[in-house]
Amino acid sequence: MKRISSLIIIVIVSLSTFNSNADDFASYKFDVGVHGGMSGYLGDVNESNMFKHPGYTAGASFRYLPNSRMAIRTIFTTASLRGNSADFDDKFPNGENFSFSSQIYDLGVRYEFNFFNYGIGETYKRMRRWSPYIALGVGGTLATCEGDLAFAMNVPMAVGVKYKIMQRLNLGLEFSMTKVFGDNVDGAKLTDLYLIKSSMLKNTDWYSQIALSITYEFGKRCETCHYVD
Repeated sequence: MKRISSLIIIVIVSLSTFNSNADDFASYKFDVGVHGGMSGYLGDVNESNMFKHPGYTAGASFRYLPNSRMAIRTIFTTASLRGNSADFDDKFPNGENFSFSSQIYDLGVRYEFNFFNYGIGETYKRMRRWSPYIALGVGGTLATCEGDLAFAMNVPMAVGVKYKIMQRLNLGLEFSMTKVFGDNVDGAKLTDLYLIKSSMLKNTDWYSQIALSITYEFGKRCETCHYVD
């Protein structure tokens, strides 16, 4: 057991520090990856604790990397959401309690800004192998709940941190909140519970995610470059 543990540590350290090959300092234009974690919900039957009934989230993404400070990310996510009004003190007309369980499918595009020059090598650019980042985007949410199907546009907002395990392999941790411009993520029966007519801005739902991701870069940039930045 000790030998196995020692071997794992040696492999991780070797992967994270290996840079003897010139190819390890190359930069790449794209990355693909997967992510997974925990989801939460804010809406008609949960207005204060988004992770009262946590669900799961999973998905995949594709990034275009124009430079070391920014990225354009296309991301697909599916997540489970749940809520129960009996957990909270809010009272609905006629004293009714409501609960739901739904599955959402989210496809969107985000702009990411890295606070540091993210990468390995190119010391004159002060590259760092880790960086916090923020993201803002636009997308669409398809929700299914007890036979009801609904679609609405959304705006995702995220903060996170990314770390280069090695030149082409990245690890990320992200927290995101997504505002949905609709009131049917939690099902049609939970629309207008306060007898206030919904609109694009009123009675809208939110969902959140805490996700861990791993991505792999490809599409090496030209090694001989005459551009001066």
